[in-house]
Amino acid sequence: MIKIGIIGGSGLDDPGILADGEAGVLKTPYGLPSSPITQGQINGVPVAILARHGKEHSLSPSQVNYRANVHALKEVGATHIIATTACGSLREEIGRGDFVIPNQFIDFTRLRKNTFFDSFEQGARHCAMADPFDESLRQALVKTTRDLGFTAHNKGTLITIEGPRFSTRAESNMFRLWGGDIINMSIAPEACLANEAEIPYAAIAMSTDYDCWKTDEKPVSWDEILEVFHRNAKNIKAILVEVVKRIK
Repeated sequence: MIKIGIIGGSGLDDPGILADGEAGVLKTPYGLPSSPITQGQINGVPVAILARHGKEHSLSPSQVNYRANVHALKEVGATHIIATTACGSLREEIGRGDFVIPNQFIDFTRLRKNTFFDSFEQGARHCAMADPFDESLRQALVKTTRDLGFTAHNKGTLITIEGPRFSTRAESNMFRLWGGDIINMSIAPEACLANEAEIPYAAIAMSTDYDCWKTDEKPVSWDEILEVFHRNAKNIKAILVEVVKRIK
């Protein structure tokens, strides 16, 4: 049976989209996840929602227990994971409010536990990561987003930085030269861990700003991100409600 795990970024973890939602705390071998997991249904499909940064956004990107989050979703039976995130655009053609369904990432984090396989005592484990996002889930997100009338970029390379600070201009331009299309602080190592856990994983990113590479406007600020984010949060919730019906 299909059960969709949703990892919600700030404000994108509304349990109100669930019917008969019930929250419960689940301890894992890696500690507690970021928030209680709310389980319920969307259009008859079982869904489990977890707030990546905690219910009150109390966890910085570096404090998130990514291993506990992914492990907890697997424990409650999630067969697929959809992650939501705000992101900065590294390309002129990706405008504020646009959605991007990434197909690649570059992990530029430094401080995070990025594997379940800390030890090779039970044998070496090296997880393939050539195509880290599940293609079937990606296409479901692209089609749903476009069917609802929103702008969706059907691929993109996402850079994950450690945060919580934003990039310098030199870094932002370097990421563009590397081939980065969008930038955020949370998809790595989340995507790595989902792959290790053998759970199909895809992300939908909402562009809120242009980082700081554009010299014809002010560098990104948190207030600017929140403004665009709140204006478009209802759109991403509409996408989530619709896409769960299309996952097979």
